[in-house]
Amino acid sequence: MRAQRLVLAVRLEISDKAAESDELADTVDYAALAARIRAALVAARCRMIERAASVAIDACLEDPKVLSVRVKVVKAGAVPGLGSASATLERTRR
Repeated sequence: MRAQRLVLAVRLEISDKAAESDELADTVDYAALAARIRAALVAARCRMIERAASVAIDACLEDPKVLSVRVKVVKAGAVPGLGSASATLERTRR
């Protein structure tokens, strides 16, 4: 299986604490989150974009500041005749 390029759109729900405090410590470290998602996807070696979305969600929810997350995974050229295919999953912390 060869690696393929995926584009992810990640929407996080977090508490209002960072908006009120304006302190970096109160929000998500987005660079670290992107690296964690990337590493999780490489390790998982997903065959389906739905699975890739689930793996990305799990990586996001490792951060306790994330209350819920929605991930859209887009894969260009996945289906002949279409520009891209996409899958969207959403999960809330339990």
